[in-house]
Amino acid sequence: MALDTSPEKPAPVRVISQLIGGWVARLGPVWVEGQVAQYSRRPGTATAFLTLRDPHAEVSLTVTCPVGLLDALDAPLADGARVVVHAKPSWYFTRGTLSLAADELRTVGLGDLLARIERLRKILATEGVFADARKRPLPFLPRVIGLICGRDSKAEHDVLENARRRWPGVRFRVEPVAVQGLNAVSQVMDALRVLDRDPEVDVVIIARGGGSVEDLLPFSDEALIRAVAAASTPVVSAIGHEADTPLLDLVADVRASTPTDAAKRVVPDVAEEADRVGRARERIRSAVRHRLDRERHGLESLRSRPALADPHHGLRLRASELEALVQRARRTVRHALDRAAVDVDHTRARIRALSPAATLERGYAVVQKDDGGVVRAPDDVVAGEHVRLLVAGGEIAAEIR
Repeated sequence: MALDTSPEKPAPVRVISQLIGGWVARLGPVWVEGQVAQYSRRPGTATAFLTLRDPHAEVSLTVTCPVGLLDALDAPLADGARVVVHAKPSWYFTRGTLSLAADELRTVGLGDLLARIERLRKILATEGVFADARKRPLPFLPRVIGLICGRDSKAEHDVLENARRRWPGVRFRVEPVAVQGLNAVSQVMDALRVLDRDPEVDVVIIARGGGSVEDLLPFSDEALIRAVAAASTPVVSAIGHEADTPLLDLVADVRASTPTDAAKRVVPDVAEEADRVGRARERIRSAVRHRLDRERHGLESLRSRPALADPHHGLRLRASELEALVQRARRTVRHALDRAAVDVDHTRARIRALSPAATLERGYAVVQKDDGGVVRAPDDVVAGEHVRLLVAGGEIAAEIR
């Protein structure tokens, strides 16, 4: 219930602190899990102080517990250990601070951690986070390689040295982070976001050397796994050794067994590529030579044919055929002309035989009057009329008496 306050009627600090304490007390005892970020145990005191941190967020709480709880543990408590505490929220009225007063404390054993990782693996696999369909191929030769690793670590040295040995001109953008402990997850995620936003970075390598299962726990963190799955840049996981399989190996686009193996997978070997180019060039030369030889052989085969070996031979054959055809045509035309000439002579003879001129040559004459009319009977003329006598040799003038 809100207080009725105003600038004229403010509430005293003690009242606010008391109200906060009352609200906190209503929560009651709770079980809380987290990582020990700081552990303080002063000699001669009956109370120890812990800072319990959420492994997935930048949130922490102070825990006070009797030293007897710590002494009852199987192994000494250390920073980074996962614990479960049963505690009651406590509000310090005078100082205005919140803490958890623990009355029971348990460490999360390795078996529990592995069981939780396995449950998380099944959940993420069911969601398709590890599906091969979402994995992206690596670029053949990246412009810039993003490297997330420990500062001055052996993993960094292995990746840089082997990559530059394979391809001397390779470029890196290195983001040093904590690769174990309380801040590992958040720092790796921050570095991944930075590299994923860089347009020149074509692939990101997350590398770490070997270590215990507890050391590699950050790379099975759910928040980190989902961040890698959401990244737009291909990610290569190079965590630990061959036998180490954090969940990051499953979500990454490529899993490398070691940091050295990651360098080999990300950049090609310049000597191998030069040899491959040389062999490809030789195959091309061989193919071109084979093609030229085949075409040369085909050309020689064509040239060896009679038509191309003696081009005039065909012309000579055709010239002979043409000459024979011309002679035959001439003979045919000549024969046709001869027959036509004979026909003309026969026709001319028949015409001549039927012609009036032939009759005149036999001694006959044609009598014509002056008007050109032919006299056929004596009655056609009268005495004293002039007529013409047409004979074979010409005309004769006459007078009728």
